[in-house]
Amino acid sequence: MNGRTFDAPDKMRASFGIRRTSKRKMLDPHLVAELRPALHRYCARMTGSVIDGEDAVQQALENAVEAYDRQPPLDNPKGWLFRIAHDAALDLLRRRARERAALSDEELSTMTDPVSPIDERLAAATALHAFMRLPASQRSSVILMDVLGYSLGEIADIVESSLSAVKASLHRGRVRLRELAEEPEDTAVPALAPAERELLLAYIDRFNARDFDAIRAMLAEEVRLDLVARTTMKGKREVQTYFHNYSGKSDWLLVPGFVEGRPAVLVCDPGQPSAAPLYFVLLGWKAGALAYVRDFRYARYAIEAAEMQRL
Repeated sequence: MNGRTFDAPDKMRASFGIRRTSKRKMLDPHLVAELRPALHRYCARMTGSVIDGEDAVQQALENAVEAYDRQPPLDNPKGWLFRIAHDAALDLLRRRARERAALSDEELSTMTDPVSPIDERLAAATALHAFMRLPASQRSSVILMDVLGYSLGEIADIVESSLSAVKASLHRGRVRLRELAEEPEDTAVPALAPAERELLLAYIDRFNARDFDAIRAMLAEEVRLDLVARTTMKGKREVQTYFHNYSGKSDWLLVPGFVEGRPAVLVCDPGQPSAAPLYFVLLGWKAGALAYVRDFRYARYAIEAAEMQRL
């Protein structure tokens, strides 16, 4: 979307900030593209956030690209990537102090429930923040089996735990999710400061009017763009091409809203403006100038479980 053409490996390297080397053994970019939505579903539920989940996915893929060159041939590259994503999600939780008891000790047990459509539907529909109320070991077991369909043996390999510990975590996590499903939801409307509201609405109004010169005038000199799953750009001169590419498309209508309580641009189908948004864009401001854009146009899987509200 920045006017340049990438083959898949170059696109992946550009996204990760890794330069091509003739001797580097490269992770299959087609496997990464195929698996990325599932990795995000896992990391989003592990971190309780579709946004933090994407941070964990990006970190996991960077780690995987760096580590792959040193790996012997892999019998199960998908399981290997999930193990790296699992570690990246836990690292993010530790860094942000969002889970104080990330890996509580589990009492060994052979007790487990059979997979049921009810458990699968419950896990898929549960709000992301509810997963954060489970210990990480229970959370990972429930997500991997009831959301992603992995077997007990595969889960034990991914989280590097015993089969009996995984069974116990799965059983306890399912029981706790059923309890949480009975509790009322908190539907408080997020607050938005007047100055930030004005900036967000001005950006959206100008974008919808296709006044991209006015949008470019809002950019900070050191503005950064993350076109998720595609590429990154830095600096006003480079980021301006992003708006040029949007000017040639007609499949978007921007509306103001919130994603996980954060002010956001919700991108809708112009033919169905009242339908659910297709994807979202996050903006960051500094001294009244646009300093950061994070666009999920090419990572629409992220909106699957996002908690959204229109402004």
